[in-house]
Amino acid sequence: MPTVQVCDRPFHHIEAIVFDKDGTLAHTEPYLVQLAQKRSRLIDAQVPGVQDPLQMAFGLEGTALNPAGMMAVASRGECEVAAAGFIAETGKPWIEALTLARSAFQEADGYLAPKCAHTPLLEGVGDLVRSLAAHPIRLAILSSDTTENVEAFVRQHGLGDCIALSRGVEGLLSKPDPRLLLSVCETLRVAPSATLMVGDSEADIQMAIAAQVAGAIGVTWGWQRRMQLPSAQIEVMRPDQIQPVEP
Repeated sequence: MPTVQVCDRPFHHIEAIVFDKDGTLAHTEPYLVQLAQKRSRLIDAQVPGVQDPLQMAFGLEGTALNPAGMMAVASRGECEVAAAGFIAETGKPWIEALTLARSAFQEADGYLAPKCAHTPLLEGVGDLVRSLAAHPIRLAILSSDTTENVEAFVRQHGLGDCIALSRGVEGLLSKPDPRLLLSVCETLRVAPSATLMVGDSEADIQMAIAAQVAGAIGVTWGWQRRMQLPSAQIEVMRPDQIQPVEP
């Protein structure tokens, strides 16, 4: 079975690599900045006074995002509930607050649709994915985005021949729950001990550690502000620092 070299550390007998999408494969920060601005403005139009605290909660810092903030890490459902919480603080009934948040999120999506057209591949990751796919290694994407958006991203960038499984977060489970990653391993029919997780957030890393995969790889190439990943087994600054090793 293949060996994958990550910086100066070899990981032997690897059968699968699971990638996060936003900030790992996709250059998402400009899109997420616009989305955070649009969501908060639409909500503020209905509930004046919440725009600034909402943008702060989303992790918006001028024209950049906090890579550990809500927009960068949380699922869409978690962001909706958090936004509804700010609305409810103004005295709105909870169901009304949640409905208003969902409506604003849907409208904001429409302004920037489709997402895949606004989120190009990060420099070097296309070459990385294709080099790994040329070996007997199964590749998957596990994102906090929706499965629909993950699949559209794969189609947009011509990665369908490389990615064996495209999966997002639906329902109640979200990162860092290890069941998400274990389910991907089960679908790929590979053992967690033969799997690497590559992601840009502590949620990815903690999920990987809890799932007891072979390696929890943190990447720092996806954001203006450098991500801090204290739990990562190894941090990678460039895609070419992950390489399959010829037998």
